[in-house]
Amino acid sequence: MEFVIITGLSGAGKTCALHALEDIGFYCVDNLPPSLLKTFYNLCETSTDTSMKRVAVVIDVRGGNNLSDFYDDLSVFKKKQKTISLLFLDAKEDVLITRFKETRRRHPLADLVIDKTVESALHLEISYLEPFKKLADYTIDTTNVSVKLLKERITEIFLDNNEHGIMLSFMSFGFKHGVPNDCDTIFDARCLPNPFYIEKLRNKTGLDKEVYDYVFSSSETYDFVGKLIDFLDCAVPLYRKEGKSELVVGVGCTGGQHRSVAIAETLRKHFVKLGYKSSVFHRDAKKKIE
Repeated sequence: MEFVIITGLSGAGKTCALHALEDIGFYCVDNLPPSLLKTFYNLCETSTDTSMKRVAVVIDVRGGNNLSDFYDDLSVFKKKQKTISLLFLDAKEDVLITRFKETRRRHPLADLVIDKTVESALHLEISYLEPFKKLADYTIDTTNVSVKLLKERITEIFLDNNEHGIMLSFMSFGFKHGVPNDCDTIFDARCLPNPFYIEKLRNKTGLDKEVYDYVFSSSETYDFVGKLIDFLDCAVPLYRKEGKSELVVGVGCTGGQHRSVAIAETLRKHFVKLGYKSSVFHRDAKKKIE
């Protein structure tokens, strides 16, 4: 049985994540009370209904003040090696506040703070959920992620079985747009020759053959990427040995359209050949090039 628990900050995209899992065949339940987790899990585990063998639930602060019991249950499940994955959705505070203002929704913890503001309620929620973020198998920062890209990433993580037991996610990004919070390790490719200064390549991305070929026409790039691969070939099995379910590798360049895209694609192809379940996510590739 595959059982996914989605939690995280209000406004970070939990409903979107649940819909993405439903689209690939999960039986989904939103806002499951934490006190019902063990009972519901046992029902799914013993059910003869095949549709109950891939299940996703959302549990968050809407379920009341018994989050400590929820945390204890999760800890017990993990110690018993139950087939449970915890997905944590996160985002920067200012972005979450903006999302609430745009939708005019009320924060679920607003009644628990003196001034009733989204900002104060969000601070309280962050304090409540910090232990779960540390316990998560997968963490996704949706600060700069569209609904479409979030659904794509969720699908890539949970669609297929993983023979190596670890999901490798390669993310390209531009430093000028901010460093992603959900990367486990980040490599800086700004030291490499930049296609931005070649006029005919400026408005293309590392997904275009001309840009890819330019990036890898440099011996510096070959040496740089070769050493990245050597490091990751050594590190990935060690991360898995420590029980990590997903390793998010960030590759950044200035704008996130050229060098980082080409290198992230190369890293993914390398690990796909080795049999790893790998995905690539180009956070800033489609942003306006300036």
